[in-house]
Amino acid sequence: MDLSFYKGKKVFITGHTGFKGAWLSFMLLEAGAEVTGYSLEAPTVPSLYKLCKLARRMDSVIGDIRDYQNLKKTFDKAQPEFVFHLAAQPLVRESYITPRETYETNVMGTVNILECVRTTDTVKSVIIVTTDKVYRNDSREEGYVEEDILNGFDPYSNSKSCADILTNSYVNSFLKERNIPVSVLRAGNVIGGGDFAKDRLVPDCFRAIRTNEKVIIRNPNATRPFQHVIEPLVAYLMIAKEQIVKPELAGAYNVGPDEKDVQSVSDMLMHFQTIWNTGEFGKNTPFDWMYTEEKNAPHEAAMLSLNCDKIKKNFNWSPKWNAYDAVYKSIEWMQYYMKDKDVSICMQKQIKEYLAK
Repeated sequence: MDLSFYKGKKVFITGHTGFKGAWLSFMLLEAGAEVTGYSLEAPTVPSLYKLCKLARRMDSVIGDIRDYQNLKKTFDKAQPEFVFHLAAQPLVRESYITPRETYETNVMGTVNILECVRTTDTVKSVIIVTTDKVYRNDSREEGYVEEDILNGFDPYSNSKSCADILTNSYVNSFLKERNIPVSVLRAGNVIGGGDFAKDRLVPDCFRAIRTNEKVIIRNPNATRPFQHVIEPLVAYLMIAKEQIVKPELAGAYNVGPDEKDVQSVSDMLMHFQTIWNTGEFGKNTPFDWMYTEEKNAPHEAAMLSLNCDKIKKNFNWSPKWNAYDAVYKSIEWMQYYMKDKDVSICMQKQIKEYLAK
């Protein structure tokens, strides 16, 4: 993927203040794109969005994806060629607390951005980001394929299943006849520098380190397709570009590690402990964790894996960094942050290393 393709291109990103959205905005700005972002205020303090000072480099509009009139006004002003929809309520456990808001954001928010696309003449390519959790989970060990049944269990996963399905309806009803290619990307669990969200593995590890405590783990055997955040973002950018030339390639795609690299939470913690405690990044407070049984815990799937043969075949794509690499790069970024160094330099370095690999 040559990011210079996006130089001078007009790009619209929803959810640009979030973890993945900030990374995507940064990558496009580094490539020279004209980026407009639409999102709520950054969801965490600190946030990658503010650490990278993205508001100074892009047209950043703070707004609610559920507010169609404001979204449409911003969209019409931007006149984008490329649209990346990442805005969401992204946490499983939060969705049990605020199910209605989760559905409103993830379902009607997707309707709203697709309605903007439908009523605008400038759009050439659209990427809708959902999740690996859209599938009806039957605890199988083999990876889910794109043709499997969509029926997420919890409100977050289910709302993303709905967003996935309604996107297909908009494509068939409106966008295909206008030759606007749309792809839905179902990415595995992402980790990386700049994630400060609650109830997520790597941020929990760093919070424990900073308070000199053990990480409390609920489900050490839970298995997920962990990957570094750059991995799916490059896939999004690649598909958005290629589906203009070959619109027949537009569709639903899984993005994740090779199935042999799917890791359990305890595997990821072992990687973290090995890297952190070797002292490569300096003399650190020893890292450790403990398991605690959570009573009346909300349902979370024990096993989840993705089959990514479709994206490999259609785009000659393959993952570049395994789970160990992803943890290493996350720690590398956090070292910049903990030492009050410019994290943008670390991000530039990691993007360059990934693209050159």
